[in-house]
Amino acid sequence: MSSKNYFSRINEIVKQIEQTQQPAIEKAAAAMAESIRSDGLVYMFGSGHSVIPVLDIFPRYGSFVGFCPIYDPRLMWFNVVGPGGARELLWLEREEGYAKNILASYSLEPRDSIIVFSHGGLNAAPIEVALEAKNRGLTVVTVSSHQNYRQAAATHSSGKKLSDIADVAIDNCVPPEDALVEAEGIPERFAAGSTVAAVTIAMALVAEVGSLLVKSGHKPPTFVSPNVGLESDHNQRVFVEFARRVSKRVP
Repeated sequence: MSSKNYFSRINEIVKQIEQTQQPAIEKAAAAMAESIRSDGLVYMFGSGHSVIPVLDIFPRYGSFVGFCPIYDPRLMWFNVVGPGGARELLWLEREEGYAKNILASYSLEPRDSIIVFSHGGLNAAPIEVALEAKNRGLTVVTVSSHQNYRQAAATHSSGKKLSDIADVAIDNCVPPEDALVEAEGIPERFAAGSTVAAVTIAMALVAEVGSLLVKSGHKPPTFVSPNVGLESDHNQRVFVEFARRVSKRVP
């Protein structure tokens, strides 16, 4: 059955991430933990479906202050066609020069880190976010398909692919076409794998960074499910601390 094929393939990918990417995840987490300990931020960026791991890191139950998403609604579809649709998004994320306008609203500092998600690792938006962050002295972490890196030509005028810019490049271990399940009779495949892979890597980083912070004596203000039974104002205090950090960064 096709659903079983998907479970088999996605489990293989997650296992491959665990077996091959742990050193990179640990190196990235160490840099991120140092940013947070230094009262800095760990920025996160993705466009298109690659915004999903950004949404899932913070604010999200089980994550903590220090992570700061970079959002642009024009790079996140909220319609299929028409205003906010996929066609406009797919065009815009490939247009060179747009990402600089996004980052004009963020005050990136050398003590910060950034993680940039992009399955293909070729589009202008993630590449230019990574380049600008690198120029400002941040530690740049990328999550993309290294199989696609090896087979695809660069499309950005810099001649760079996303992994070329990274201080730490994490492989999502997903094939270039992303979709994983074949059906006899058509060439197209079904059921993407990069979102599961990217969120798996994202949560592994959250776990590693959190553990490193606690081991170093830093207790991160953590966004917690109300089902846990903590104080009623716990999450409100998390929001206040997040606001304190970012308010100092108004460019």
